[in-house]
Amino acid sequence: MHVVATAGHVDHGKSALVEALTGTHPDRLAEERRRGLTIELGYCWTEWPGTGEVAFVDVPGHERFLTTMLAGVGPVPAVLLVVAADDPWMPQAAEHLAALDALGVRHAVVAVTRTDLADPHPAMARVQAELAGTGLAGAPVVPVSARTGAGLDDVRAALVALVRALPEPDPAADVRLWVDRRFTVRGAGTVVTGTLVAGTVRRGDTLALGATPLRVREVQALGRDRDAVSGVARVALNLGGRTDELARGSVLVTPDAWHHTDTVDVRWSGPGEPPTSPVLHVGAADVDVRFRPLGPGVARLTLSRPLPLRIGDRALLRDPGRRTVWRTDVLDPDPPRLRRRGAAARRAVQLAGADGTPRLADEVARRGIARVDHLRRLGVPVEDGTGPWLVDPGVARSLAQRLPALVAEHAAAHPLDPAVPLSVLAARLRLPSPELVRPLVRAPLRVVDGRVVGEATGLPDGVRRSVEAVLRDLAAAPWSAPTADRLRDLGLDERALGAAERSGLLRRVAPGIVLAPGAVDGAVELLRGLEQPFTTSAARERLGTTRRVALPLLDHLDRTGRTRRLPDDRREVVARSGS
Repeated sequence: MHVVATAGHVDHGKSALVEALTGTHPDRLAEERRRGLTIELGYCWTEWPGTGEVAFVDVPGHERFLTTMLAGVGPVPAVLLVVAADDPWMPQAAEHLAALDALGVRHAVVAVTRTDLADPHPAMARVQAELAGTGLAGAPVVPVSARTGAGLDDVRAALVALVRALPEPDPAADVRLWVDRRFTVRGAGTVVTGTLVAGTVRRGDTLALGATPLRVREVQALGRDRDAVSGVARVALNLGGRTDELARGSVLVTPDAWHHTDTVDVRWSGPGEPPTSPVLHVGAADVDVRFRPLGPGVARLTLSRPLPLRIGDRALLRDPGRRTVWRTDVLDPDPPRLRRRGAAARRAVQLAGADGTPRLADEVARRGIARVDHLRRLGVPVEDGTGPWLVDPGVARSLAQRLPALVAEHAAAHPLDPAVPLSVLAARLRLPSPELVRPLVRAPLRVVDGRVVGEATGLPDGVRRSVEAVLRDLAAAPWSAPTADRLRDLGLDERALGAAERSGLLRRVAPGIVLAPGAVDGAVELLRGLEQPFTTSAARERLGTTRRVALPLLDHLDRTGRTRRLPDDRREVVARSGS
């Protein structure tokens, strides 16, 4: 399906031309028929050979209904601009053209209507001159009369060429449906309509209205029930759930795929500077905003309600009093707070090279540290398998350079516990996750059991001398662990022994049983040389130790999977590596 919106001054024949092209009148309200002008958005469709289904969104041309016009045009990639041959270039035509240009619509056909009432050539020349300074320059300008049918085939041919040239949207994209109409059907409930720009909506799907989940009961497109519809398409959705807050301008999205924001940094362009309180038009939504300049052409907008926005979204700012519009490109839907004097100017410098194109390296550089899933919600392309965090290389170097001093500072303050937990270092470095610390650790620092230790153990001299005495005892008899009296005489209480173990100098296999660091591996190798399975007595003799040490050591080996205890109380060494 293809979707085309109309635009142009009131009473220039938009609805009549659409009816001539489709055979259906788009005006759906009795008041519209009585007054002869479009008040609300109208819809109708047809099917042409070579293009398939083509839907038209017919928008009002009267200046009082500009907000409704923008709601219809906002999500649509192509436009049919209508100008009457028997009227001069009118204010609403100029305003609609400025809005289309600001919204980035680049696919258009211009129909000069009422050629049965006036020579179309002056109007065609004026239209081409007006288009010349916009992104629609070069669009085909076709004379036509909806009443007589003259030129209708030419308009249809131009539209066929237009829709064939439109880029193919991604059916797997995240859904963002701007609601442009909401009504209730007896026996069915709440129904909304909108232009699905990309992605796919299926019957049974769940879409989110902010934090509220809504179930898609039924899907319709062009008057027919569908199991699924992919963009670009006009869709009607019958929704279940809490629908009280649904209205025109609401946004339905794929759950957990979008960042809803009420603060956004943008690049703007247009005549002069926008006022402090303009209106932001994006998709089918119009939102009051506060405009804060950051620097030349860059501003921060504070929205009156959150919207799901992504980097690169095109919108427009409008001053209703002056009937002026400004092009607006979203640079950052999740900007940092401006806390200090001069922060706005520094932010403008940071955004100087941003053009609304989401580039991974640029976004990580601006943020320093970013979650991959959050970047995806902002519209930044990230390869599968990346994550969960990305750190700018310059930030990583700076953080890594700070680690040794932090570890040394902690060791000096905690001599019996010199190893620093990753969580403590994350807090000191103001990192959002302890896992970000691990890749920053450089030799001679190392990570042991979730803690960072330095090259020096940081043990007090007295404790270190006592540990060295224990190691000398164990050097002569590796599995004759010192007794509790010996440890007490050396001043090694549980706190000191824990510090020695964390420093990698001792190994505790059970409370009160202390060995050298390599004693466990050595014991396994000696036991491997016994006839398998072996008894506790054979193990004790092989290791040259007592039951006081042998029993807890064997229990430790059982717990760590180095040995296997059999039903008859004998053991065997497990043929695998590990500690």
